[in-house]
Amino acid sequence: MTAWSQHSDINSFLKPSDTLNISRRNTVLITEASLATLTLVGLNQLWYADYPKSKFHTLNDNEEWLQMDKLGHVFSSYQLGRVGADVLNWSGISKKNQLIYGATLGFGFLTVVEVFDGFSQEWGFSWGDMAANAAGTGLYVGQELLWKEQRIVLKYSFHRTQYAAQRPDKLGSGLTEEFLKDYNGQTYWLSFNMSSFFKDSKIPKWLNIALGYGADGMLTGTNTHLSNYDRERQYYLSLDVDLTRIKTNSHVLKTLFSVFNTIKIPFPALEINEKNGVKLHAVYF
Repeated sequence: MTAWSQHSDINSFLKPSDTLNISRRNTVLITEASLATLTLVGLNQLWYADYPKSKFHTLNDNEEWLQMDKLGHVFSSYQLGRVGADVLNWSGISKKNQLIYGATLGFGFLTVVEVFDGFSQEWGFSWGDMAANAAGTGLYVGQELLWKEQRIVLKYSFHRTQYAAQRPDKLGSGLTEEFLKDYNGQTYWLSFNMSSFFKDSKIPKWLNIALGYGADGMLTGTNTHLSNYDRERQYYLSLDVDLTRIKTNSHVLKTLFSVFNTIKIPFPALEINEKNGVKLHAVYF
């Protein structure tokens, strides 16, 4: 089989079905159920097993980490919902069912994780987390109902900081863990596609303007004696690229663009923070 033939086969496989494809639908449902089960079992064995169990209880953690953890929940719920809807679209399921059964994937999965927290003595069921999960799902579903497209995409960027080395148990040890745990290096972005708001303009279809939020100076969830740093909120303005709006007939590229569209493209950025006022970054990650 030639390389071109292989590419053609992959491209055909990745092309969404125009009508309901029973085989694809069953594959999606079985795969999602299997991955969700394996992930939850893994979390229970590798994460929660290290901490004592307790009666179900709630926890108010809304003031912790300058709300960066809550934005993480919004982001996760939005992206899992987006993937859930996309794979159902690939199998030819109706738009209505994509939103009912696919876009709610993140909310459902994260609700189960939250229940696990509720039975762990170390954590607790957080209504703040649940509200954030609902917000992420709502951001995706709301735009599909209102505009039938995602004009505002939720994205993520990360840079390493000095803080993780001081508390690797909480903020991560090594790049992989820090990417997930060090809230000081994380930035969450609302990336607005300009051409979708101004249909008759000559703005490039792929050009976005992004508003970001981050925080700095956090060694713990709240101010404690462990930290000598000033905790501060940071707000950003930058350009971005919506990769999914780059025209191509290749479904391989469309799939790759969809995957990498979760990450904010590095660009110059204007930062406004509570301590130093305005700061310009030549390139911001």
